[in-house]
Amino acid sequence: MGQDEIVKAVDITNASKHFELKLEKLGPYKLNYFRNGRYLLLGGRRGHVAAFDWVTKDLLCEFNVRESIHAVQWLHMPSMFAVGQKEWVHIYDRDGVELNVIKTMYRITHLDFLEYHFLLASASDKGYVSWKDISIGKDIASFPTKNKTTDLTHNPQNGLLFCSHPNGTMSMWSPNNNRPVVSMLCHGASVSSVTVTRCGNYFATSCVDNKVKIWDLRNYKCLLEHKTTYVPSKVRFSQLGLLAVTGGSTVTVYKNAFRPDKGLTPYVRHHVDHLIDDAGFCGYEDILGVGHQGGFTSLLVPGSGEPNFDSLEANPFMTKAQKREMEVKMLMDKVSYKMICLDPNELAKTNREQSTSSKK
Repeated sequence: MGQDEIVKAVDITNASKHFELKLEKLGPYKLNYFRNGRYLLLGGRRGHVAAFDWVTKDLLCEFNVRESIHAVQWLHMPSMFAVGQKEWVHIYDRDGVELNVIKTMYRITHLDFLEYHFLLASASDKGYVSWKDISIGKDIASFPTKNKTTDLTHNPQNGLLFCSHPNGTMSMWSPNNNRPVVSMLCHGASVSSVTVTRCGNYFATSCVDNKVKIWDLRNYKCLLEHKTTYVPSKVRFSQLGLLAVTGGSTVTVYKNAFRPDKGLTPYVRHHVDHLIDDAGFCGYEDILGVGHQGGFTSLLVPGSGEPNFDSLEANPFMTKAQKREMEVKMLMDKVSYKMICLDPNELAKTNREQSTSSKK
């Protein structure tokens, strides 16, 4: 199914969500959607940064940092974001004013944010993974991975960082251990990307040998293997389990990712005129954003986003007063980084044991 067919089949409001930004002189582009699905952050390799409400197309800020950009990441609220620049990570507000420079994160290539722990995580070209608590400005940990990191994400269930490496392995990291909690040999060649489902039970990896694998995190076994017609560079899961695979100038969305009996089934395919550098699904919307050498493209992918949102968790229609209340609530409910471990039920077991012993 192509974008032309989808646009003709949907209403005018949803059809307007398919658009393209032509920014050929400033790419390739990295992108990041805010977790409520309302705001989009773009970062061009040649220094261009833009943050806007992609639904109404209202621009929040736009500026040029005059040095290379390698990663962009929204923080806990859509009023602050991090930009991984040539040397260090810079924090900006929604007006484009620089708030801080994190010099302990040096020459980073990937950024991620653990919203419940208020931790900004990064991977550098020197082979280090680092965590910083942005609520108090404290450096939590920094460990050498001994391998370059080709992609970085985290498991929403337990907060572990997932790092893919050129030696065919994928490692999971916690700020409480200076060694990987789990290290898996996933492919026989370089792993180009890794992504985890929202439920935290499955993850997918892609390799330069044209293979995509789906893994079950509950037993660490390969659920299914699929061979693509191109070298995959990025894999991304949507909220409802659709899998996007990019490679070259092509992006393909597959369904049946967790059905070994059926295998990955192509659902939506789209070609752009430039090499794709980044991709990401928008939360609570049937949208896949694609960043490439020529700018940014928003694609319609029916059935990819969660249709029902929890307004206490992520509200796309927050007022200014609600934003202030949400920030205070998130700080009060902040989870300690010491609780990041492989088994999220381990802490509950410890509490039960302690309460039993105290009763005795």
